Amino acid sequence: MPQLYDRIGLGYADYRRPDPRLAAVILGALGDAGSVVNVGAGAGSYEPADRPDVAVEPSMAMIRQHRAGGAPVVRASATELPFRDAAFDAALAILTVHHWPDRARGLAELARVARRRIVILTFDPAASEFWLSDDYFPGIGEIDRRIMPSIEELRGVLGEIEVRPLPVPHDCTDGFLGAYWRRPHAYLDQGVRGAISTFSMIGAVEPGLARLRADLEDGTWDRRYGHLLQETELDLGYRLVVAHRGDSGTPGGAPRSRCGQLW
Repeated sequence: MPQLYDRIGLGYADYRRPDPRLAAVILGALGDAGSVVNVGAGAGSYEPADRPDVAVEPSMAMIRQHRAGGAPVVRASATELPFRDAAFDAALAILTVHHWPDRARGLAELARVARRRIVILTFDPAASEFWLSDDYFPGIGEIDRRIMPSIEELRGVLGEIEVRPLPVPHDCTDGFLGAYWRRPHAYLDQGVRGAISTFSMIGAVEPGLARLRADLEDGTWDRRYGHLLQETELDLGYRLVVAHRGDSGTPGGAPRSRCGQLW
């Protein structure tokens, strides 16, 4: 969805800094894959630095913020990857599938270009919502249920998958939606919200912000959710999905050829 990130992506890298604990889990899921394509790469978070890697990103605002010294970037859509079949050992997609204009086609493209495995970080829309959407921004849950792929949808395209919970650390440095679950004041910061795509989709945010501000000032939030301050990590529904591939690079059969590929 280049239009969205061309509009909201300025300054994105200031708030969406890769968290080393999440990075270690993602790197572990890639295993010994010798080459990786990072699809929907954004500013380059979680790209492995220890092996050949190519980033794919449709938004110029995000490409301009790609980390210095990072992977070479190809401007393209997940639904039309400009690579030959089985071009990479692994395909990586971090909190991006819900932005693709055709999820099934994009997932099939991951399967086409990955020889050995696919690693996806996503949010399970069947998971319990948390206080931010329960009490202050109910539109977030409605949007997530509409745009986030279900686990069944992922399995239907990718075949057999492993689904691993990915708890969010209380001091997560990657400012995605659930990152500030133990730091509620952060959601009052316009910069924080600007780096979270969902806030650009829910319309007027001021009523929810006013409720949150008032509840923080009068102690209501502490009475309801103060117990969270004792937790170091929380399962909010983020899931690491891993699909192991055959040598064919496509599920259950021979690879699909595409003409004119550059890679």
